Amino acid sequence: MKPQRPRQRLNLATPALDDTALFARELDAALATADIAAVLIRLADADERTLINRAKAITAVVQQRDVAALLDGRPELVGRVGADGAHITGIEPFAVALASLKPDRIAGAGGLRSRHDAMLAAEAGADYVMFGEPDRKGGRLPFETVLERLTWWAELFEIPCIGYAASLDEVGPLARTGTDFVALGAWIWSVPQSAIATIASAAGALVEPVSR
Repeated sequence: MKPQRPRQRLNLATPALDDTALFARELDAALATADIAAVLIRLADADERTLINRAKAITAVVQQRDVAALLDGRPELVGRVGADGAHITGIEPFAVALASLKPDRIAGAGGLRSRHDAMLAAEAGADYVMFGEPDRKGGRLPFETVLERLTWWAELFEIPCIGYAASLDEVGPLARTGTDFVALGAWIWSVPQSAIATIASAAGALVEPVSR
């Protein structure tokens, strides 16, 4: 019999942050809502010192809840701000970033446009692969393709996979693929209901561990 995967957990992504003081309070309240494994910290463009200060402020909020703090891109800042790792988009940037992250930091791979890219990331040492997140222009793989990729990965590979949910309605279908994590994008901070309510609903849509 195949071993069971651990129970599914949520990941959160922040918007591109420029006002960290205001967002930090909202984030801290959200992290108390459900079992959150990691927060993907996105930063608005700024000078290096400003980026470091923003990243440090949010990393501290995340880590005090025993949640992993991952920078979206910017692997060169991970060690300087004390983050747990970085999420790198695209197989070529991921390969370049590995040397600055491994073995002490988490190296996550996203923006994987094909099965081949995902396998290359895994072979290179990715700690997880993500499927379904939008690119910088908002485009993403068709949702049926995302579901197919997650099902394929969850059935065959030991390295964890993350399914990116672009809406609350996507959480249930993503969870049923057997994915290890479901990531809630930056949209959760601007939905009509509160982020806390959305996160609670998403947590309720996760499924029990499935056999591999």
